[in-house]
Amino acid sequence: MSDTARSIYITSPEGETGKSTIALGVLDLLVRKVQRVGVFRPVTRAAGPDVQDYVLELLLAHDGVDVTAEQAIGVTYEDVHADPEGALSQIVARYHEVARQCDFVVVVGTDYTDVAGPTELSFNARVAANLGAPVLLVVSGKGRTPDAVGNLIEVSVAELRSQHAQPIGVVANRVQPDDLDAVRALLGSLGPDGEPLARAGTSSGPTAEPAPGARLPGWAVPEDPFLDAPTVRALMEAVGGTLAFGEEELLGREATDLLVGAMSFEHLLDRLTDGAVVITPGDRVDILIGLLAAHSASGFPSLAGVILNGGFFPPESTARLVADLDPSLPIIRTDLGTFRSASAAASARGRVTKESQRKVDTALALFEQSVDGAALLAGLDVPRPEVVTPLMFEYELLSRARADRKHVVLPEGDDDRILRAASTLLGRQVAELTILGEEQKVRARAAELGLDIDAAHVVSPHDPELVERFAAEYQRLRAHKGMTLEEARERVQDVSYFGTMMVHLGLADGMVSGAKHTTAHTIKPSFEIIKTQPGVSVVSSVFLMCLQDRVLVYGDCAVIPDPTAEQLADIAISSAATAQQFGVDQRVAMLSYSTGESGSGADVDKVRRGTALVRERRPDLFVEGPIQYDAAVDASVAASKMPGSDVAGRATVFIFPDLNTGNNTYKAVQRSAGAVAVGPVLQGLNKPVNDLSRGALVQDIVNTVAITAIQAQAPAGVPAPSSTSDSGPDSQGATP
Repeated sequence: MSDTARSIYITSPEGETGKSTIALGVLDLLVRKVQRVGVFRPVTRAAGPDVQDYVLELLLAHDGVDVTAEQAIGVTYEDVHADPEGALSQIVARYHEVARQCDFVVVVGTDYTDVAGPTELSFNARVAANLGAPVLLVVSGKGRTPDAVGNLIEVSVAELRSQHAQPIGVVANRVQPDDLDAVRALLGSLGPDGEPLARAGTSSGPTAEPAPGARLPGWAVPEDPFLDAPTVRALMEAVGGTLAFGEEELLGREATDLLVGAMSFEHLLDRLTDGAVVITPGDRVDILIGLLAAHSASGFPSLAGVILNGGFFPPESTARLVADLDPSLPIIRTDLGTFRSASAAASARGRVTKESQRKVDTALALFEQSVDGAALLAGLDVPRPEVVTPLMFEYELLSRARADRKHVVLPEGDDDRILRAASTLLGRQVAELTILGEEQKVRARAAELGLDIDAAHVVSPHDPELVERFAAEYQRLRAHKGMTLEEARERVQDVSYFGTMMVHLGLADGMVSGAKHTTAHTIKPSFEIIKTQPGVSVVSSVFLMCLQDRVLVYGDCAVIPDPTAEQLADIAISSAATAQQFGVDQRVAMLSYSTGESGSGADVDKVRRGTALVRERRPDLFVEGPIQYDAAVDASVAASKMPGSDVAGRATVFIFPDLNTGNNTYKAVQRSAGAVAVGPVLQGLNKPVNDLSRGALVQDIVNTVAITAIQAQAPAGVPAPSSTSDSGPDSQGATP
């Protein structure tokens, strides 16, 4: 790697600007476009067990960053105090060590926790100039009028330029919502020196459109109080407390309000809010029991925690009652009195950390909605990538889904992973969601986990009106199988059938399930209800295999155990269409244990017949078979085994002769080559239904919902599904 990595230096003229969230947004933007992204902190506090660089930890935890904390640090504040010039030289040397192994480096300036204020921006400007890194200036709009924001920008840009740093943009962060329009208007008219063009004027007059390059780009990001909210764990640590009851996992929930409950419970009840932590004396048993009852009751706020202060704790009988209630709500004990507990808790600082997915999602959503990423990348001259990394592919999925939002139903509302994924999907505006479950229970559990699913629809699979509607339709569809209305009424209350009926009747565009159910349970209803596209005889699946530098399509690896030649042809044609949907070239390899005419036998003959059928039905497709895997992917092998082929050595879509081969191959490549396997993606259905592994991670669910939404968009070149088709079997093989 040459020492020519591009970079951006993110700095501010003061502390508490939310610079770390802007850095996170820039980093997230870059990993979509650049293969190797690094992070660098020129100055940080001295390392040690009690000292943490929260900004560095947040950025290093982002997928796609491949440098260590040790590599990412230049010097400490002590080094700067002891020898400023020597520290600067060491910073430059350390930066170039990171730059040599990266294509782009995000550099995050100092935090105003040590160096004196007025000189700190100057120091950051000198560092940026010596690194050759253009500067993105972050200023805070909190507590400032738009004019004050403008004045701060002007002074800060002048300071940067005085030290020969090159500002390429300004972000006014934490702007009050009422001031957003005014601040955005101001930022839209900044000259290169940060001074409004209307005041400075141009060669053509103050109202003329400025010449290219005469404007300093600027963006305004609104204040979101949630990003400042401390976690319950942070409050517990602030008061020196210990967890007495409740789920430790829920200590990660953000506390959005802090109340002192020393009054009668009747008056305290009126003051409770969602996400509140209540501090109350440990001997106020009435308040503790009342809070637990209110937290559990439908229609009352969902609390984040209770702190029992004063060193008191309920007597044994009451403690036994609390234990028998088995509260999930964190109940914390502290020896501090009421005043000291409240003061310590109020001083706890909320940070955007790697542990808070909701805060990360909120910060990224604010950045995406407020900052023109394309314009920022253009200013940084980010090159067009020559490869497609797994992260690039995953982010492209989210971007494409977001561009034309579809409605996806998630039947498994009783699974925390589904709720966490839903919070991310809604926060990033990837899709509209319906979650199946009893609304009070689903929303209460999401609130306990500190998740925001307010924008989701929550529907009971036992909703009488929908059950009757679905039962009548299902009975009509299955009348030829002797289905009665009573049987249909019972069947459609199964979550998989209920969700599938929503898709069939247009109440949702697609469904994703399987986190708690088998593949057969998830997709069997779709065979009966949604059925296959015209001209397609089977539902099959592919995995999108994200290798280090490209994406391949493997099919079928999850549904049909031993396909016939005709089914192989269907799988190949469907897989090519899926490849096209997701931007993968359509070069289809029909795999076997021999290449060309070199082998014979029932298995290879099946592949040969399947290949002939593909060519007959889709003469426009590049397809080759039978072909061995090495001949399909290796140009040198292809040259000797199948010279002149349009597919050999360049295959992108791989069709396996049976499920045993396909399933084992995708898992071998996934584990041995470190590939990211996205799927299984079901194909051939009139409307998209996709299955999850029961071991699915939250990010797997997010990706699968995005894929389902993209399938529902029916891009150009892919036949639009027809919900009225009656083609297709009632059932077929599926792996559990």
